[in-house]
Amino acid sequence: MSTQPRSLPPTPRGRPRHAAEAAAFDSDHPPDPELLSDCVHCGFCLPACPTYQLWGEEMDSPRGRILLMDLAAKGERPLTSEMVAHFDACLGCLACVPACPSGVRYDLLLESTRQQVERRFRRPLGQRTWRRSLLAALPHPGVLRLGALAAWGAGRLAPGLPERLPGGVGTAARLLPLPQDARQLLRRLPAPRRPEGRVRMRVALLGGCVQRVSFPMVNEATAVALAAAGAEVQVPRGQGCCGALEFHAGQRGPALRRARRLVKVFDDPRVDRIAINAAGCGALVKELGRLLEDDPRFSDAAARVAAKARDVSEILEELGPPAVLHELPLRVAYHDACHLSQAQGIRSAPRHILGWIPGLELLELAEPELCCGSAGTYNLTAPDAAGDLGRRKAETVLAVNPQMLAAGNPGCLLQLRSALSGLGADLPAVHPVELLAASVLGRGPGELSPAPPGWLRPPDGGGFRPGPQPG
Repeated sequence: MSTQPRSLPPTPRGRPRHAAEAAAFDSDHPPDPELLSDCVHCGFCLPACPTYQLWGEEMDSPRGRILLMDLAAKGERPLTSEMVAHFDACLGCLACVPACPSGVRYDLLLESTRQQVERRFRRPLGQRTWRRSLLAALPHPGVLRLGALAAWGAGRLAPGLPERLPGGVGTAARLLPLPQDARQLLRRLPAPRRPEGRVRMRVALLGGCVQRVSFPMVNEATAVALAAAGAEVQVPRGQGCCGALEFHAGQRGPALRRARRLVKVFDDPRVDRIAINAAGCGALVKELGRLLEDDPRFSDAAARVAAKARDVSEILEELGPPAVLHELPLRVAYHDACHLSQAQGIRSAPRHILGWIPGLELLELAEPELCCGSAGTYNLTAPDAAGDLGRRKAETVLAVNPQMLAAGNPGCLLQLRSALSGLGADLPAVHPVELLAASVLGRGPGELSPAPPGWLRPPDGGGFRPGPQPG
């Protein structure tokens, strides 16, 4: 791909919040100097970095951003609009982390830097308002449902109108898949289930935020597949957002408040595993022990929750394939979600569970480590750059001539559906667990509602319930 600069995100014309603070980060979790010094600026990260691939700009590479972090941390460079633009341009895909021969923890450095930016840099009004609006909606399934229902109604009255709206609202409308039947937007989390025979594992399902509104059948399929493999599946009441979207956007305080509430719900000694089917959520929940280690009320409980958290593909691989699987003669391209493959290091498990399905042909993509451009809210805050990456990824999908695309993250599914549609391809995109559940039930993907009666039944008396809560 050409390295000529194009679709560079606009430089935010903001300013440091206080003139006296302009030259340095504050003392609240700044980038660790030892981690900054680990970078020897060798350049092995450059081919792995999506924004360097797009623009060929040194300061839009991991080593360039680390240099800026170091200058700011030492007080040698103020937190300027230009510097913030380079940090904002990073997708946080973490492809540079496994590519680094020195083991630089760019993930931790970016985490620290983003929260410094959000505390210490005052963004221009329009950008500040849009970012706040996103974080006021995305972590709240109820708000998302209302927005989706409004867009559905507007689309029925004036077809295509939501997608033609200007700015970020139009971008969001183009990404959001609206069903023909509005009742699909009202679907709730699935009922608890237990297997036909012996319970081999007790699993609590984390339903997610965007997942439960845009892809409710992924949660249904997760419950079906786990029960078929021998797990009792409970769906704890009162679960909310895990805080991943806010945390990845630099909003550490609000994110950890959500994380504490989640820990209260999921800290149950009777639960063996916590099943997560959204890669971004999984990456955050697995880190809760570290993120809340300084909180005396929650540190122990957070460590327990983090230790039990698994991507659904990991749990299924641990349990082994269901006893009965029906043939699905499909050519399926698999996309590695960044927060699954890079942040969690999970690459083989989703491929293994797809490989269990009789008749399914798994197709690998070129440039598997390249981000699709979703990256949390990146496709809503930097739509041009995200669009370039989405098209590039969609082209690699179409190159293998699949009948279906599978990816383990709702943001990736939204982004790739939109990118494929932009190329004129109406290619179904599903979570891998939807394909396994379809094989279990002998149905086509998308035909999983409702699960049949019988062995996939709710446990008597409602199953296990949340145990003691900290604080």
